Amino acid sequence: MKLSQRITHLTKDGGDGWDVFYRARRMILDGYAVTELTIGEHDIRTDPTILEAMDLSARQGHTGYAMVPGTDLLRDTIAARLQARTGVPTTRNNVLITPGGQAGLFAAHVAVCDPGDVGLYLDPFYATYPGTIRGAGAVARAIQTTAEDAFQPRANLIDSAADGAVSLLINTPNNPTGAVYGRETLEGIAKLCRNRDLWLISDEVYDTQVWDGQHISPRTLPGMSERTLVVGSMSKSHAMTGSRCGWVVGPEEVIAHLINLATHTTYGVPGFIQDAASFALNAGHELEEQIASPFRKRRALAVEILNSQNTVGLVPAQGAMYLMLDIRATGLSGEEFANDLLDSHSIAVMPGESFGSAAAGHIRVAMTIDDERFCAALSTICTFAADLAKKQVAAT
Repeated sequence: MKLSQRITHLTKDGGDGWDVFYRARRMILDGYAVTELTIGEHDIRTDPTILEAMDLSARQGHTGYAMVPGTDLLRDTIAARLQARTGVPTTRNNVLITPGGQAGLFAAHVAVCDPGDVGLYLDPFYATYPGTIRGAGAVARAIQTTAEDAFQPRANLIDSAADGAVSLLINTPNNPTGAVYGRETLEGIAKLCRNRDLWLISDEVYDTQVWDGQHISPRTLPGMSERTLVVGSMSKSHAMTGSRCGWVVGPEEVIAHLINLATHTTYGVPGFIQDAASFALNAGHELEEQIASPFRKRRALAVEILNSQNTVGLVPAQGAMYLMLDIRATGLSGEEFANDLLDSHSIAVMPGESFGSAAAGHIRVAMTIDDERFCAALSTICTFAADLAKKQVAAT
């Protein structure tokens, strides 16, 4: 029996560079001690007060079908939060609650892309981006950024690839690069979207993890609130990755259609999860900073370690829970380096190639283990790279 091209071509690019991750997980299952610096999973789990709010809601009976758009309480809470942070008028009618940010990304693309339309995204990219666009029936087209530009996108390069496009997906603070897009970058993107009549889908799940600079939502820029769909999530800001609670914020007409889509697909998010999310968001900045602070500290420790050597380059780590490290001096690809590092030192990192061709010759390091082990692993990576670089020089 024939399957649809939409499902069989979700990840049609061939190897995706995730073999290192899967191999590390197999090693752990086989009893090996592996230092895992691969995926963005907090080492400190969901705060007990959030779990208590979740438990209380469930025990009080909020375990049945929840309202498909989301509870009024959570939608109002998110609307008030975004309005306070951006100054853009926002009500519950601008908000749809989704089962995590990933479902929000898919819904946003379904809303604006017809089959065969082009959806643009930036390389390096979060691993699911091209498959999400294809899943919506669109053609996924990547625009490269460069390490030399600190992976800040250039509007002119996006413009040159925009023929036939209806949408552009961006992510700031960025996974995997750690880049935070500055105002000049975002204003260039906004002008391009207006000129090209593009929908902008803005993935802002790391908006509470900014170490250098300022998070600017493009929805705040002139002429952009009516053409921007913001995707957010409780996963990173409140360490609620497994709770699967996210949202899409956009124009009322779009959200009304997305509610209809949710009725026919996800049928909402459990009410007790939403009540816990409302509690967490109302807990204020102190809780968010408590969750972000380990990564802020580890980023500072990493800068100190990396500044003490000259083999491994650090792409400016302005936000998110990752470091993008340049290991091109070793002569190896990111995938070769990651495999050799796992074999020789049982340290697992993600090859840059996992996130697109623009990050070739890099590795992504997640700052998701305790400070002492993190510093030890990073020092080992630097020493390992220096030894490889010396061999590279000797061989030339």
